[in-house]
Amino acid sequence: MNNMRLKRRVEKQAQRMKQAEHDQNTILSQTVFIGTLGLILVLPIVVGAYIGHWLDSRLDHYSVRWTLSLIMLGVFTGALNVYFFIRERQ
Repeated sequence: MNNMRLKRRVEKQAQRMKQAEHDQNTILSQTVFIGTLGLILVLPIVVGAYIGHWLDSRLDHYSVRWTLSLIMLGVFTGALNVYFFIRERQ
């Protein structure tokens, strides 16, 4: 009985090792991954800055309140995007 369990565990581990060898990342896939991370981090920040600047330009007096607030919201949103993207990949 122990022999059968040991045999199954060894076979399962060997299968995992073969799968890991097959799924090995290439430089191109790693570059695409890093580029995607950068994009999903920076895009919400840039959009927040743009919308904030547009809202501030609608006000009569000089203000950067909306710009700063939406940049901070973009940083938070971008960080959450990166977290969920990495968590999904693992």
